[in-house]
Amino acid sequence: MGEEVEVVVREFEPNKDREGVEAVERICEVGPSGKISLFTDLRGDPICRVRHSPTFLMLVAEIGNEIVGMTRGCIKTVTCGKKLHRHGKNNNADSTAKQVPVYTKLAYILGLRVSPLYRRMGIGLKLVRAMEKWFRDNGAEYSYMATENNNVASVNLFTDKCGYSKFRTPSILVNPVFEHRVKTSSKIKIIKLDQNDAESLYRLRFSTTELFPRDIDSVLNNKLSLGTFLAVPRGSYGPDTWPGPAHFLASPPHSWAVLSIWNCKEVFSLEVRGVSRVKRALAKMTRVVDRAFPWLGLPSIPNFFRPFGFHFLYGVGGEGPEAVKMVRALCGFAHNLAKEKGCGAVATEVSRLEPLRLGVPHWKMLSCEEDLWCIKRLGEDYSDGSVGDWTKSPPEFSIFVDPREV
Repeated sequence: MGEEVEVVVREFEPNKDREGVEAVERICEVGPSGKISLFTDLRGDPICRVRHSPTFLMLVAEIGNEIVGMTRGCIKTVTCGKKLHRHGKNNNADSTAKQVPVYTKLAYILGLRVSPLYRRMGIGLKLVRAMEKWFRDNGAEYSYMATENNNVASVNLFTDKCGYSKFRTPSILVNPVFEHRVKTSSKIKIIKLDQNDAESLYRLRFSTTELFPRDIDSVLNNKLSLGTFLAVPRGSYGPDTWPGPAHFLASPPHSWAVLSIWNCKEVFSLEVRGVSRVKRALAKMTRVVDRAFPWLGLPSIPNFFRPFGFHFLYGVGGEGPEAVKMVRALCGFAHNLAKEKGCGAVATEVSRLEPLRLGVPHWKMLSCEEDLWCIKRLGEDYSDGSVGDWTKSPPEFSIFVDPREV
């Protein structure tokens, strides 16, 4: 029998571990299997994907003086259900009832990497268990992770060895940024909300949406959030007639939609690898034609073969018979903003049951129809109210994907 190798799992030390972590990241390519291979460039900040969360940690696995794996984790308070709350004295018949959110403390594991040379040694399991201990020590009630549905090794690690169960299968929708600007409907007006109005609108209308972050104000006020935009029928409001979120929701137009934009380009970049020269040349040709004849509105393939950034759309919602058209207009606006900022793509993640996903333009070859989320109950449910065991709850039509965890 060979000598057992000692694996040490400890907290990441920036000055000491940065180069070792970057080396593992470079050899652990990630992306939709069988479609494109994406290399994540963390731009010298290995904890960039969690540092904007309220509570976060990064762990590394070390053999000798060599870093062979790592993972990141964060904890936040989110909506896990809803309950009826009555207003009025003694909850009598004259009181009114409304749905209010039930919150729980949720942990998220992301960025689990193990060097190819050290796989099948239980290193991933050690990292997950160490992270779960930190979750429990910090009061998390549930833990979840996301992976590709066909990533057998990752799914088996979490479901077979770590006790997670399959929970949700949202869709990641990605659209390239073309050389031309996207035209939006002249019948739709897009209003940029200030941060206070955006927060009020989300809390009043979307706080009972599954996974809605209780600290939505921190998300909207973050320097990476480029703004919240509301689409309404043109003529609904003049320059000085915006009524504010409460009055807007009390008497909304027949259709409307909203979304916010997060600037992932300032955090990390992606790069497509393993593409033949012929395909690169064809992609370049589409850009040349699109640039020469922008009025034709021909789709073109951005230069994904060098590091590129993207914007993430979150908080997608709306109401009314033309809400899908409103979302489409907002996505067109977001595309044009991404073009101005030099991004290569615009992405979002929504529930597979979300009716408004029909308004989100995307390329199937770049998207993932079934991203798999797995969840685990870490202990007793101490949430604000009772929803039973959240892990066994059926999926809802909408989810709120926190951009800090993209």
